[in-house]
Amino acid sequence: MPAGPSNSRELGYYFALAQCGLEMVFPLGVGIALDYYFGWKPWGAVVGAIVGFVGGLAHLILMVNRHDQENSNAKGKAP
Repeated sequence: MPAGPSNSRELGYYFALAQCGLEMVFPLGVGIALDYYFGWKPWGAVVGAIVGFVGGLAHLILMVNRHDQENSNAKGKAP
């Protein structure tokens, strides 16, 4: 069993990944609330799901690419 993240920077990266999950779910919740209050069923939830999926996935891809780039730069600098 792994001992856990090696440093606080790695732990911050894991929290940021969890944030991407919340970014995907929050717009869906807003869409459902708009459906309930304004009677837009099902369009608020559909638009919320699409916006959440696209936004969260784009943020996730950017974070993973940045993390990979930082790791490759760190490996290149090591003797």
